[in-house]
Amino acid sequence: MAQTEGGTIHPVPPTLGPVSSLYNRSLNSLWNFLESRTHISKWPYRPQPEFSFNPSYWTGAFVAVGFMLQVLTGLLLLFYYDPSTASITTGGLPQAWTSTLYIIQTAPFGWLLLSSHLYGAYAVIMLAFVHFFRGFYTGVYKRPREVSWMLGTILLFLMLGMGFTGYLLPYTALSVGATDVGLALVHSVPVIGPISYPLIQGNGTFQGLLSRMFALHVVLIPVALLTLLYVHVTLFESHGIGPRASSDPQAKRVLTASDDRKLGSWFPRVFLYMLKWGFVYVGCLLLIASAFLVKLPPAFGAPGQGGASPEPDWYFLWLYKVADFQYVTPTVAVLLVGLLAVFILFIPWIETVVGRASRRLKNPRTHPRDRPVVLFTATYLLSFFGLMTIWGGVMPGVTIPLSMYVSYLGTLAVVEGLVIGFLYLRYRRTYRARLAVAPVAGQMPTSPAAAPKTLPPVASARPALSSSDFWDGSSALVVMTLAGLLVPLGFILDQRSYVGAGNEQAFGLATAVMALALAGMVQILERTLFRRVAVKNVPSPSRDENE
Repeated sequence: MAQTEGGTIHPVPPTLGPVSSLYNRSLNSLWNFLESRTHISKWPYRPQPEFSFNPSYWTGAFVAVGFMLQVLTGLLLLFYYDPSTASITTGGLPQAWTSTLYIIQTAPFGWLLLSSHLYGAYAVIMLAFVHFFRGFYTGVYKRPREVSWMLGTILLFLMLGMGFTGYLLPYTALSVGATDVGLALVHSVPVIGPISYPLIQGNGTFQGLLSRMFALHVVLIPVALLTLLYVHVTLFESHGIGPRASSDPQAKRVLTASDDRKLGSWFPRVFLYMLKWGFVYVGCLLLIASAFLVKLPPAFGAPGQGGASPEPDWYFLWLYKVADFQYVTPTVAVLLVGLLAVFILFIPWIETVVGRASRRLKNPRTHPRDRPVVLFTATYLLSFFGLMTIWGGVMPGVTIPLSMYVSYLGTLAVVEGLVIGFLYLRYRRTYRARLAVAPVAGQMPTSPAAAPKTLPPVASARPALSSSDFWDGSSALVVMTLAGLLVPLGFILDQRSYVGAGNEQAFGLATAVMALALAGMVQILERTLFRRVAVKNVPSPSRDENE
């Protein structure tokens, strides 16, 4: 139904039913209670633009959540783990390995704890790479976020260090061999290697090495990570989220205070969004950890350990494979990786210096399609890491001849260069053609040669949120979400005993489903709350407009 006034039709919001009215009053009461007790809406967190409520903008938050879960599961593992190479019985197995086996086989839910810690480490490193490459592609390292980029790059290196030091702790034949190869690479670095190697190796015994790795993994690197993470988040709060990648060289890099007043507050808009994806992360992690139980390889020094190749975890396979290249010594491999790390760390300043040296090379745009050199560099690095990782997993420890790796890597560079060059030239042609027919600043269309090099920014209109009642069209979603929450909860409460691998695995799967269901409930709450807020803030037509 609609009302008319002066020939203008005004939509009338639907009348709320008693259940919906009770729901809305309860929700308002809850928000008012939280605000009166905590003043949470005044906490010093920046509001965020509506376009940023997309998972791709929150990859850094995913990394932070994953790291906090790693700290939690790691602290719980400390109750059972013993970092000792000695054995209780003569000729027995080392305590580091047997305590890990005890966690998997005997400790209550120990296998779930260890599996969650292992797969959580994989997830954090993977998400850190995703966060890094997204920033590389979209140019978030540009002014004024250079320091934030450098801190984020150091955080990525520290997370890789966490993975390297934690790989030795189960003290398996595979992990000890891979650590020895990694330490040999470190020792081959000129000047730095001879100084850092004794600090890591300790007194030269396996116990000294394990103790140093344990201290690095549990204390030193986590403290450095938490400190830099705090500074990184503080810089994020200072600058705000990076605007969308743009072809406009004059586009804003930082949202101003006037922009912030137009945006949603941190609580509850950002809080609910992060809570929802946090539950999704926990649910997926528990689901994978419960479905794929961790397996412990043979202990180092065990009679039947065999001649296993010293293969690291997947995130270091690319580096180990580079060391397998013919004529590439460990020193050369580490120096090449060091140069790559320096390039990534200082790319904001490198790009600035290159832009000052040549105006033709200065590119203030942030969209990848306007930065073909950076697009090629990032794509080649990504494909290089992927190729080396697969190569290292398929052919570990096998020497690769010069002709083979030059042809592979050279072909990869040529193909990607040709594809990106073709797409960039095609984009420039269509770009100038659109400029030729588009009116710029009220002028008549110009020829392609006389057209300016940039398009004026065009405001993108987002579809308006629906003004329908909460229960209209959402009942099925509510019922499914409640079932996903209550059914596994009832199963957990009905369990007579949690002893036994089967019962513990069922508990882990049920907990994962509950976490995903909680994410669904937060999604319903978020959708309901901000649909109503959007409808409430729609300005009604004034009499002047009607006339």
